Amino acid sequence: MAEDSPKRRKANFNEAETEVLIEQVLKHEQLLFAAGPGRASPGQKRKVWELIRHKVNPVAACPRDVEDLKKRWRDLKRRDRSKLCRLSQGCGPPGPAAALGLLLAPEEMPPAASPAR
Repeated sequence: MAEDSPKRRKANFNEAETEVLIEQVLKHEQLLFAAGPGRASPGQKRKVWELIRHKVNPVAACPRDVEDLKKRWRDLKRRDRSKLCRLSQGCGPPGPAAALGLLLAPEEMPPAASPAR
């Protein structure tokens, strides 16, 4: 039979949680996402995500685990990239592409959205 109480989903991330998550991931970006021979081991990455979790949870609406944080980060990147792609194709609202590309590295930006050098 089913459990007595239905499983409830967690509350949405609030603005403070999202800001802390972005700040901490960008601070540790090299350790978390670097490729090549100098990349961090899975154990090191796990420790960094735990550190980020400890920074996010004091401002969180409900306790977050590492998987919640990783999923939120992936969703933020995906949403940001899709907005930037729509903008570069002329399908989005007019505005500076750099404002939408806050989470993108310069080499990930499409040529039309890259700042002039």
